[in-house]
Amino acid sequence: MTGTGQHSQSEMSLNRRKFLKTGTCGLAGAAALAKTWPAAMAAKKTSDSTHGRITITDIETHEIKPDYLDWLRYELNHYYGPTSRTIYVVHTDRGLYGLGEGNESPDVLQKYIGTSPFDWIGDETSIAMAKATYDLMGKAAGVPVYKLFGQRYRRWVPVGSWTVSTHPSHMAEAVRKYSAMGYRWMKYHLSPFENVFDQLEAMEQVAPKGFKLQFDLTRFQHYGHNPDLVERISRSPIAGSFEDPLETSDIDSYIDLRNRIRLPVLIHGSRLEYGYEAMRRAADGYIIGHHKLGLVMQRAGLFAAAGVPFMVQWVGGHITRAMTTHMQAAFKTASLHFHTDAETWKSDVVRERLEPTNGFIRVPERPGLGVTLDRDELERLKANTPVEQPPYILRSRFQNGTMMYNIMRPPETAHFMVLPDRWRLIPLSFDAPITTDYWDDDGSPEFRVMFSRLEAEQMVLEQT
Repeated sequence: MTGTGQHSQSEMSLNRRKFLKTGTCGLAGAAALAKTWPAAMAAKKTSDSTHGRITITDIETHEIKPDYLDWLRYELNHYYGPTSRTIYVVHTDRGLYGLGEGNESPDVLQKYIGTSPFDWIGDETSIAMAKATYDLMGKAAGVPVYKLFGQRYRRWVPVGSWTVSTHPSHMAEAVRKYSAMGYRWMKYHLSPFENVFDQLEAMEQVAPKGFKLQFDLTRFQHYGHNPDLVERISRSPIAGSFEDPLETSDIDSYIDLRNRIRLPVLIHGSRLEYGYEAMRRAADGYIIGHHKLGLVMQRAGLFAAAGVPFMVQWVGGHITRAMTTHMQAAFKTASLHFHTDAETWKSDVVRERLEPTNGFIRVPERPGLGVTLDRDELERLKANTPVEQPPYILRSRFQNGTMMYNIMRPPETAHFMVLPDRWRLIPLSFDAPITTDYWDDDGSPEFRVMFSRLEAEQMVLEQT
């Protein structure tokens, strides 16, 4: 449901007249809350003394279509095509508003109408709405969001940048651009359609001293031997860490890999709920990605008790970056650089953009998330129409002259260049002598012939 920009209009609001009131969100009672989350309950007490009970009355929903940064648009469009996300402006009966973003169904949003933001401490229902309710709680109590979790463990939080795997010259350009923007880490998913060592050679030529790469292997089984590949990559002066180089349930192999290389090995998206791996010291650190806030808080306690570093990875814009910055500041061992991909967008719906200085973001001290809505930019991004990416041909050349062709239809094939094994076509590796380009429809007979072949054969491999 898309808003009009004026929250009083019924067609764009989820309000108490349209949905049943609900006074509970499935959390424990007040006594249990006070014991489990004392900082948030102290903030509630302050809010109650100032405002009385605060009730959520309306939720504006606005779908936006932001543009990628100019220098990233070509590559990201060919991977994913244009994307969209929904902005939530959550209003209360005390005139406060909170900001969230993500992608939630009206049925889930309905649960929040008629409740207090403080009913959603440790929210286990919605990532998008957790951002908005914590923004509201902080504003109501007059404290920054990190104080709702507890004390602050760091004033400046490390943050990383992100891009997709592409031609070595474009990878070098990403390193140049991101380092100039203040980043000291860049993460990317390795792709078997480019040779990782060719990419490394290009990036090493332009990387400033101290700039590091996080290699995400996405549990893809390299056609050869992943530990051997990781060991070779780790010799690069700009190699920084490895994410999911193995199947995450194979704990013994992770332990063996940690003993073989000098760089940190990270696990993202545990298959075993993190506990067993953390006790076995299977990884040097962990990435909690796309888990709801309640589970993130539980795992933060586990990692703190075990003394294990981790990061929170919630993808979005600067609303999301603000929320994760507060979490990274307040969770004791959340000391790893985190990712939200907010740096890939040309503009955003908030006035404040949390940009890094020498790889660190200063934690906002204003009440709530510390960001404010830019209504004009919100309306512009709602009306924005990014250029769609038509189907094209992924054209790969091996050093011996062999050509490989695959058909791409973003966003349907969004993960093909990272996880082609899902399509069950051919075994591939990250270090093959290969280069790839994107063959857009140029109107030529050659393109039409090859496209027709691919529709019939799915993949073409031929010797030239």
